[in-house]
Amino acid sequence: MSRSFKRELPPPQAAIEKLEKMVNEGNYYEAQQIYKSTSARYASAQRYSEALDILQSGALLQLKNQQVTCGAELATLFVESLIKGKFPYNNETLGRVSRIFEAFPRISLPLELLVDDDDMQKLSEAMVAAKARVENCSTFLRTALKWSAEFGASKNGSPEFHVMLADYMYTESPETDMAKVSSHFVRGNNPKKFAKTLVNFMSKCYPEEDDVAIARGVLMYLSQGNLRDANILMDEIKQQLELDELDLPQSELMQFIEYLLLTLERDAYPVMKVLRQSFKSSIDRDPLFDESLDEIADKFYNVKRRSGGLQGLLGDLFKMPMM
Repeated sequence: MSRSFKRELPPPQAAIEKLEKMVNEGNYYEAQQIYKSTSARYASAQRYSEALDILQSGALLQLKNQQVTCGAELATLFVESLIKGKFPYNNETLGRVSRIFEAFPRISLPLELLVDDDDMQKLSEAMVAAKARVENCSTFLRTALKWSAEFGASKNGSPEFHVMLADYMYTESPETDMAKVSSHFVRGNNPKKFAKTLVNFMSKCYPEEDDVAIARGVLMYLSQGNLRDANILMDEIKQQLELDELDLPQSELMQFIEYLLLTLERDAYPVMKVLRQSFKSSIDRDPLFDESLDEIADKFYNVKRRSGGLQGLLGDLFKMPMM
């Protein structure tokens, strides 16, 4: 019976064209229900390729029309169909997910309008909408990370998806959580983009937050044993600051990071211990730093981590929320 049903389903193009007309006429929610029910029929018949075509078309069209909730729902269903159909993570499927991501709107907050109560109301509404966009896009990309980790990417999921999520969270969130942004960048594959983001953050944050943000990024890379990208991040930050005629923050914390990167180039655990003692007051500025350094000692010198109340903070930051 399922085989007969599978043969009876027509090619999806006619449905896609009909739904496109409905969306363009402004019938967003009616079209949404039909996108979902139609794609579900193809998926039930195990015609996942056609279901994917319908869902991708709908997600792109709804997002193009600023219907973020609808578009994100179809985008997430698209990835769930990749999982059900056991589609591998490869250049083709990466490209399809990337295309949907690129359709998510990017809208600047109207900060220049703050003159009266009406403008404050508009800003408040814009911030609520921005938060919803980030939550919807995050749900889509976290589902994509889960799929990619299961079907061909690394155990942490596609590095490209991590960069997408970090970038969207940073540029679109009304309240920036730089620790979360950094945790995705370091699982990505673009330390130069991460450096550009940090330099941008330095222009917006409080003076004592800039060196902490840089140190956090470097230590997160190092806690994964990734000395190469930690060095690229620092070098790129310096280059971009020089181009902008700005200086790297002058602080003991930055001195510690510079010395640590040099130390990890060689077998010099005693030097690392001395550095931790000498710069303890700077390291104590963020409770994550001491935890990170325990991880780094383990990764580079096979020194097992100390037990203590802080253990697990780093793991919590790196824990994949969708796994």
